[in-house]
Amino acid sequence: MTPEELKGALEAIIYAADEPATVEQLADAVGVEKTKVRAALDGLVASYAIEERGVEIRAVAGGYKLYTKPQHHEVVRKFIKALRPPLRLTMPALETLAVIAYKQPVTLPEIHEIRGVNCAGVVKTLLEKRLLTTAGRKAVIGRPILYRTSKEFLLRFGLSDLDELPSLKEFEQLARDAIGSEEGIAPVEPGAEAVAPVEPTPVANAEAPAESSDETSMKARAAAANSETPTPGSVA
Repeated sequence: MTPEELKGALEAIIYAADEPATVEQLADAVGVEKTKVRAALDGLVASYAIEERGVEIRAVAGGYKLYTKPQHHEVVRKFIKALRPPLRLTMPALETLAVIAYKQPVTLPEIHEIRGVNCAGVVKTLLEKRLLTTAGRKAVIGRPILYRTSKEFLLRFGLSDLDELPSLKEFEQLARDAIGSEEGIAPVEPGAEAVAPVEPTPVANAEAPAESSDETSMKARAAAANSETPTPGSVA
């Protein structure tokens, strides 16, 4: 395999991979020693670094993955949003989605505690809209289900992976863009946040949240409140 053929093979694998491809994985796939693979990767990364390219190869999480360049994120988000019908989310749903995005994986009792209300109905709605998915069960008393954001969430918000999850202020803008306008804010139906019983809250071995419930709740509500005005494979 010539050096150019090796670069082409590595490029194809990185493009097709859902997760960052490690040097070991790449070397096994192409049947070439790791030193040659690293040298080829260095050349490949440099070739994508020029200004004219819209994507780049980054070393992340112990491997290599394709990403859109930051200067093109806005146009990519507009394109993705045009492919999908506008989201219709209530304000409680936006608040709950913000809590889960920044605390994931998180259980329903933990979400209840942060927001101060029963969110079972809202979580059910977010699951139906495929913005959330389950992530197993927490190893505490009662083994409550863990929830996290989904690939659909990443696509809706124009993110390649959770490593690109922005600051809370930037998330507010992404939420506005994902909804598109005030028409994306659906009315809250009476009792929407209390339609299902709360899972038992673990009383032993529970993990304490990194910050206070009041502080996180305020952040989540701020993110949702500001959404009332109009914001992969990988996004690559």
